[in-house]
Amino acid sequence: MPTGWMRLWTVVTLVLSATMVADAKAEDVPLEYRPVVAKGLDWLARQQQSDGHWEASSEFYPQAMTALSGMCFLMEGSTIRDGKYAKQIRRAVDWFISHSQPNGMLGNPHHPTEGSHYMYGQGYGMLFLASVYGEEEDVELRTKLEDVLSRAVLFSGKAQSVHGGWFYVSSADGGGDGGDSSSTVTQMQGLRAARNAGIPVPKEIIDKGMDYLRQTTNGDGGVSYSWQARGSSRPALTVAALASASSAGEYESEFVRRWLRYCQSHVPFGDGARIGHDEYIQYYLAQVMYILGDDRFGKLFPDVPVEQRWTWSKYRQGTFDYLKRAQSSDGCWNMGSIGPVFSTAANLTILQLDKGSLPVYQR
Repeated sequence: MPTGWMRLWTVVTLVLSATMVADAKAEDVPLEYRPVVAKGLDWLARQQQSDGHWEASSEFYPQAMTALSGMCFLMEGSTIRDGKYAKQIRRAVDWFISHSQPNGMLGNPHHPTEGSHYMYGQGYGMLFLASVYGEEEDVELRTKLEDVLSRAVLFSGKAQSVHGGWFYVSSADGGGDGGDSSSTVTQMQGLRAARNAGIPVPKEIIDKGMDYLRQTTNGDGGVSYSWQARGSSRPALTVAALASASSAGEYESEFVRRWLRYCQSHVPFGDGARIGHDEYIQYYLAQVMYILGDDRFGKLFPDVPVEQRWTWSKYRQGTFDYLKRAQSSDGCWNMGSIGPVFSTAANLTILQLDKGSLPVYQR
């Protein structure tokens, strides 16, 4: 090939390669919010304890806080081997593995703040470890994670109540025969992540969990706190149920429609619009809005005027602007009673959804 043609071909190849890379990363954190995310991640990394875990204020909820924090670094694009936050991820994984119980429990019933709420640590722990496992290539570590996750799935299945829900503790430890919607959503997402990663999860466990959320749905479309407390709808739990359905692949069911319309009437949408349990609501609402994108709501409700439809673009603009203003100078957010680690992890999750880096959060 003549030299001139070789040069031209080299240029064309480089341009095409760059275009392909750009297309692969077409979705990312909008440019103006990237410094906000970077600052938040650096703050969160500094909060990791020497043994690898994170905790909320007053040393609360180490399992849940470690999992939620670890997810933020995975969403950034780091892995257990590579990336700016590989060290933080590896230490968190090692901490979880070392604290895993032979019966599959990831939460710690002996910790003063976990004993009565350990199923939250169980659900979030499965979410984090499954997200690591799905991308891990090291045979030895994959074997360890597969063992821990397989036992965790079995533990979660045995903890499920006869009605299909989960409570703060296993039904075998006094969780009763009902459950609560918040714990149920946490388990559902953790189990979904495990299944996405290739860990066997019996279909009936997922089906019973979804059925529990349907059973707790009231006539107004809102979800109750529990099967026993049906009749009183909770906006926060309805948003969480929506997120659980979305991660399970239910986008157009009757209940998704009912939950979504209820949320439209009861959950503030926009810049700085906040209600009780706001961090929890926004953590799950953002996942729902990302899955909806800019056209799915209109397909579900074609009769709703365009200006009244919920879209990811509308949610992102108002919410991201608010989070940018609300961030502290050191990089954290401290917006609720659980403390800045939870606030920061929840907000970093919201801000990084556009990366689409983890299967459980992908459209």
